[in-house]
This record gives sequence, C-alpha cells and structure tokens, in this order.
Amino acid sequence: MEQYHGLGEIEVGAVGSVVTLGNFDGVHRGHQTVLRTVAALARREGLRSIAMTFDPHPRTVHRPEDPTVMITSTRQRAELIAATGIDALVIQPYDLDFAAQSAEEFVRTHFVEALRARMVVVGDDVRFGKDNEGTIDTLRSLGEEYGFRTETIDEVGRGGRYSSSRIREQLTAGDVAEVADQLGRYHAVHGTVVHGDARGRDLGFPTANLSDDPEGLVPADGVYAGWATFSGEGQAYPAAISVGTNPTFEGCTRRVEAHVLDKEFGSFDVYDRQMTLEFVSRIRRQVAFTDMDGLIEQMHEDIADVREVLHT
Repeated sequence: MEQYHGLGEIEVGAVGSVVTLGNFDGVHRGHQTVLRTVAALARREGLRSIAMTFDPHPRTVHRPEDPTVMITSTRQRAELIAATGIDALVIQPYDLDFAAQSAEEFVRTHFVEALRARMVVVGDDVRFGKDNEGTIDTLRSLGEEYGFRTETIDEVGRGGRYSSSRIREQLTAGDVAEVADQLGRYHAVHGTVVHGDARGRDLGFPTANLSDDPEGLVPADGVYAGWATFSGEGQAYPAAISVGTNPTFEGCTRRVEAHVLDKEFGSFDVYDRQMTLEFVSRIRRQVAFTDMDGLIEQMHEDIADVREVLHT
C-alpha cells in the first residue's frame, strides 16, 4: 500500500479512484467493512482504492485541553488499513488552517483535483469542512457538480454500531475480550523491550518490560492473558501480561510487562527487541500484597488462569 502525507506528495495519475475518509482509529469491524468495500469497488471498476485519514485526531486540535487518546498509532492504523486491500492511504496533517476549508473547497482540492475521485464511499453521518458544514447531502450535491458518485455504507455492529469511542471506554475498563469482538482481532500494544527492576526474575517469574511510550492504548491496570511476539520471530508466545504500578513494591510508574510462559529469559534475549502484546482476556485487577508468599501464590494462580484462557 502506498502512503502519502498530505497533498504535496500525491502525484495525479490517469487512473481515477474510489475514495473513503475517516479517522479509522482502531480500524474496527465497521471500518473494515467500509475499507474492504472500497477496495472491492475499485477492483471492479478498474480504479485505485484510496483511504484518507487525519493526524492528529481533529478533536485533539479543536479541544487540546481534552485530546483524544488513540486506540492505535498512525503506524498501526496504516498496517491494519493495508490489510483490507486498500491501494493507497493519505495521512492528512490536521491543523486549524486545514479545518477552516469550506466543504466545497475540501472536496474540490482533495477528492477531485488530487485524488481524481470517481466514487466516494462514506457513512451516512459523514461531516466535513469548516464547522462540519458538509453533510451527506452536501457530498451528493458536490458529486453531481464534479462528476463523482457518492455511496453510503451501514456500519451497524452486533449490539449497536461499532464505535471507536466505545472501544476506548472498554479498554479503559479492561474489557479486552469485548474489544476483541469489536475489532475482529485482539487489541495490541507495541514497543521496545527495556530493562526493569528484575523483581520478577528474583521471584521466579522473569518479565519482558515494554518501553514507557508504547504504540496502542494500554488497557486498565490488571493481569491479562495474552500473546507476545518479538521482532525477528514469527511465533506468538503465550504470556501473562501485567499492567500497573506494582503497588506491592510501592511503585509509582505505570508499566506493561509480560511473563512468557515456559521460557527462560537467560537463554531468550529480548532486550532492545520490538515486542507486540495482544490482550485476550483480563484475569484480575491489580492488587497490593502484604507479603511475598501471597504474591508468589497469586502469580502461580494467574499463570494457571492464563493457561486455561489460552488453552496452552
């Protein structure tokens, strides 16, 4: 999949396109339906399929005091969009100047002149242009003027419409199993393995610690069953994933660490490698223990629960 960062990188080609736009944060099942439909329509019509998204999230620009916490990083989002079969992704830098464009100006400069749109596919609640003045009716009217067709797709999901906002709430609550149902895959965070305090190793449960700037929204504090994958390997390892501040040791820094089942870290060098953690199910909340024996006993119980969840 080709990637462009703004109009300046786009070369106008002879082949027209089928275009969709949205934030696509999380690339949930509803997004996937739209993106796959766009890719299929483009193949059928002999056109390019193009998705346009924004960076940063518009709310972060308009309400900096209450920025949107993203479910996926821009890199993760691009990888997930590519997996739907889209030919090209436009990552449009979003600022107040961009937001000041009228609906007509946005459509003309982006859809018509830059992307040569022959068809635009959106949800029927689409809003665009200055002060969100553009609606689906505006888009249809502009399509008639500029020569592209407008199609709408229903994104309704099980139990209500798929929603990035709802997924954020579920992650904040630690309900990763429900999030997986919304996404059609396990939610993942990604980063570099760094050195920790080595307490897990001393207790007999060595962990791979994720850097403090991971990609992907970190779910609520607690212990999770999940899968760990390391750069250079295609294998996913079953893991007990801990998120929190280690209250037993009076910690104050929130950390994400994974104990890979049945692996000795002495012979399994993971430091400075990239690690992806997929969250399958929350085992328990984070709690503080009054003694090491109680903590160790609970860790054995956690691992047994992880094995049961992962069937390993």
